[in-house]
Amino acid sequence: MEHRRIFLAAAAAFVELVERVPADGWDGPGLGVWNLRELTGHAVGAGFRTVLTSLARFAQQCDMSSAAGYYALARTVDPAFYRAAVATSEQEARREGAALGEHPAAVMPSLLSEVAAAVEAAEDGQLIQTAAGGMRVAEWLVTRTFELAVHGLDIAGAAGLSASLPSDVLAEAAALAARVGVEVGDGATVLMALTGRRALPEGFCVL
Repeated sequence: MEHRRIFLAAAAAFVELVERVPADGWDGPGLGVWNLRELTGHAVGAGFRTVLTSLARFAQQCDMSSAAGYYALARTVDPAFYRAAVATSEQEARREGAALGEHPAAVMPSLLSEVAAAVEAAEDGQLIQTAAGGMRVAEWLVTRTFELAVHGLDIAGAAGLSASLPSDVLAEAAALAARVGVEVGDGATVLMALTGRRALPEGFCVL
């Protein structure tokens, strides 16, 4: 129940953020190769539309037991497969961005209502199909909170807006980032940096 509540808080905060993006900002810089509309499209795909599709697809077995393992998996897959996945993600971001239309904020409330209904109806222990195989709803929703929190901060930064994420959303996303660091073998590096003992290496990323 707690993971669901935090996810829905992240989703509501994301919608509020999109509503504050200036109308003339959507074609401006977003993140990497994406403009702001495409970045938002990526986040909407990861944090809203994927929720609807995955919650509707039940799995027969648990292939991924943790949210940290979900992200750590990228370190173990074939590099060619990973590059193909990144290319697909870029294309999907452009499609999702275009689907948001001229006024992205206008489509978000109904999408939030649809996602909220699906999440409220789901059982925490239900196995569903995700990009990493079968996962339990409770663990998978932590990854969706992470996507909305991180990309919400990306969008706020690109649009020059203040970010107003709930503290429990930030806490869950930050905790997951630390757990991913442990999962991929960088736990000590993360801990030393967070406690002011040592700076992170240049370009460091747990993902």
